[in-house]
Amino acid sequence: MKLRVIITGATGMVGEGVLHECLLNPDVEQVLSISRRPSGQTHAKLREILVADFFDLAPVADQLAGYNACFFCLGVSSVGLKEPEYRRLTYELTLHFAHTLLARNGPDLTFCYVSGAGTASGSRQMWARVKGETENALLALGFRAAYMFRPGFLRPTPGLRNTLSYYRYINWLYPLMRQLAPRYFGTLAGLGRAMLRVAQGGYPQPVLEVPDIEQLANG
Repeated sequence: MKLRVIITGATGMVGEGVLHECLLNPDVEQVLSISRRPSGQTHAKLREILVADFFDLAPVADQLAGYNACFFCLGVSSVGLKEPEYRRLTYELTLHFAHTLLARNGPDLTFCYVSGAGTASGSRQMWARVKGETENALLALGFRAAYMFRPGFLRPTPGLRNTLSYYRYINWLYPLMRQLAPRYFGTLAGLGRAMLRVAQGGYPQPVLEVPDIEQLANG
């Protein structure tokens, strides 16, 4: 199946890595990046729409029709945020975007959401609880399929510009840590490939932990 993909967060490390895999994959026909600032990338199948406020999608909503996959990689750190603000920027923003896509693409779209290892709606950790509630709400919306990706440490894709600085200093530890704790260590390239594969062929379960992601990426 040929894919027409909407991606958010392409100016961050995870979104840039997923976008990179989309542009490399011959089964991806079109990519529409929705972000607040330009990604800095150019490609024949890439188009970008800049929005100042993700809570105000009305001016661009009609341009979001005609796609069959969304890779939602937009997110904020919970560091320094109280729960109401983190919930607004995580749960409310994500659901607002998802409802907008659902209204224009109906049941034809697969929605992939990047949360993180440790996500759980019953967690005592604020970020994990809010992410878990976001996952549950997305699964109940009515997309053709929805998948919740819970990556842990992601080995960056070489050559990309938005790799977080501290990853460059600890990246050398990846081979050892992958052996010691394979359930928590994967690659950014693998995450992108896994998202493309579930959009094309599905997966038996809606929540994908690191072993599921790596199995799909390397299968």
